[in-house]
Amino acid sequence: MSTTSTTPSAADKITDARRREMAIEHLLFGTIRFLSQRHPELLDELEGSLDHLWDLADEESRDDEAVREVARRFIKSLRAER
Repeated sequence: MSTTSTTPSAADKITDARRREMAIEHLLFGTIRFLSQRHPELLDELEGSLDHLWDLADEESRDDEAVREVARRFIKSLRAER
């Protein structure tokens, strides 16, 4: 069976995933910014929930605290905008 040009390559799949991640991050950050301006307690609630955030990666590369730190940076950035 031959591969056709319509089959995305591994690089194309990675590029698409990166683009989706960036778009979702932008939309989610904007939504949280909008809501937190009207409900400042939202950021406290999100910060309080970070203990429940974990890394879905395999055991070898799993780093729950690194994932939480990314979330903390987002929250810190949102607090700075208020």
